[in-house]
Amino acid sequence: MKYALIIPDGAADTPIPDLGDKTPLEVAKKPNMDWVAENGKLGTVRTTPPGYGAGSDVCTLCLLGYDPAIYHPGRAPLEAAAQGLKLDSERDWVFRCNLVTIIDGVMMDHSAGHIGDKEARILLDEVRKHLASDPGTTPLTFYPGVSYRHLMTYRGGDFTGLKCTPPHDFPDHPIKNHMPKGKGADIITSLIMRSNEVLANHEINLTRKQLDENPATHIWLWGQGRAGNIPTFLSRFKKQGAMITAVDLLRGIANLIGWTNLDCPGITSYHDTDYAMQGQVTCDALDKYDIVCCHVEAPDEASHAANFDEKIAAIEAIDKYVIAPVLAKLKTYDQWRILIMPDHATQCTTRLHYDAPVPFALAGTSVPARSSVQLPFTESAAASSDLHINEGYGLMEYFLYSNL
Repeated sequence: MKYALIIPDGAADTPIPDLGDKTPLEVAKKPNMDWVAENGKLGTVRTTPPGYGAGSDVCTLCLLGYDPAIYHPGRAPLEAAAQGLKLDSERDWVFRCNLVTIIDGVMMDHSAGHIGDKEARILLDEVRKHLASDPGTTPLTFYPGVSYRHLMTYRGGDFTGLKCTPPHDFPDHPIKNHMPKGKGADIITSLIMRSNEVLANHEINLTRKQLDENPATHIWLWGQGRAGNIPTFLSRFKKQGAMITAVDLLRGIANLIGWTNLDCPGITSYHDTDYAMQGQVTCDALDKYDIVCCHVEAPDEASHAANFDEKIAAIEAIDKYVIAPVLAKLKTYDQWRILIMPDHATQCTTRLHYDAPVPFALAGTSVPARSSVQLPFTESAAASSDLHINEGYGLMEYFLYSNL
């Protein structure tokens, strides 16, 4: 049996007044997603367990079959795994380190204008020089990532119970209500505020302002945790898997569960990604692996930018250039299944992740089509179905093994 898992990140939404109170999934032309929904199973799945926020770390672990209450080590440790960082489980804490734009005490942009890799690395190195200049004596180490997404490790501290808020959770709101709280909060708050002294008048930021681009005014630390211990997908489900993604977080999860991260030329986190190449790499990988996951970040980033037109365009591109060729490839095998679902919902109206159950569609070998009226792949259609999975980590076993 061959399995394809397609994740249009953040594609689910709530009705948008400017779309006639419809969602982007309801407006988008997506015949292939609808075909899967109409020729298989359509339902909802709760990927955000009680007590957790609707983050891609929690939700992706859940949809891949791992209970976050048991296996979630924190977002930053998952991304550290993508970079191959070796963490001392007794002494090291790792934090996500965003470059952000804070103006007059307000979080204006969680991504510093989606700052480019080269500029970001220079600015992060400047922060390192001032905050962690002597690796032999300082507990801090900074690790550059992609665009605004970086990591910082702190050796020897105790941040047990520390509460840090992701910067994308409070756009256009004052930071004073979202500063770190709990053990070690004074240390992390000091680092955030001291970073502004380093970055405020850096020549890169002065140039960005002149070009009317958001400057990277601060680092923002969040998602902290220690090294995790997650069993491999092969040991749990007896399947060899591969991941296609532009996001370090998902690459890290793939590394931890023993999946292969596949190179995909032209892949990005935004609507400029090469959708056709993502579809082609997925098709090619199905010949080698039991299960292939193609993660497309673009709908989520469009939601965070409150750009519903781009979100619709991203959904349509995923349908045309990823799902269509993957379906055609799957049908060349004797036995196959496909699962399409976002990891979480992201609302264009608020620019935030949303913890409601998300729609999923599953079709293929031994998956009977609905006997009643056929429904498209939308939030409302999925909610009206008779298939609802409350413990989201159970969906993977259902997808792989259920005799539907």
